[in-house]
Amino acid sequence: MDACEIAVRLQPRARANEIVRERDGVLVVRVTAPPLDGRANEALCRLIAKRARVGVRSVSVIRGAGARAKVVRVEGLGLEQLRAALGFAVGPG
Repeated sequence: MDACEIAVRLQPRARANEIVRERDGVLVVRVTAPPLDGRANEALCRLIAKRARVGVRSVSVIRGAGARAKVVRVEGLGLEQLRAALGFAVGPG
C-alpha cells in the first residue's frame, strides 16, 4: 500500500481550518484548535484526511508533535495523489 510524508507548518488558533499554501516545499496549514492536549494535531489530521479522502486513522503526525514544523504521514496515497487531493501541482523532484 502506498504511503507518503509531507512537511507541514501548523498555525493553531486560527479563524478557520484551512490549507493555505505551499512555501518552499512545506504545506502551511491553519486550524482553529488550540495547541493543547494534541488538539491542534488532531484537527490537522482530520483536515488532511478530509481533503485527501482517506480515513482519519490513515493520517498521523510522525515528527514534530509539539512543534509548529511537523512531518505528516498519509497511508493509502502516493505523494502525487496527495498533492493533487490537497490542490497542489506536482513539483519537480
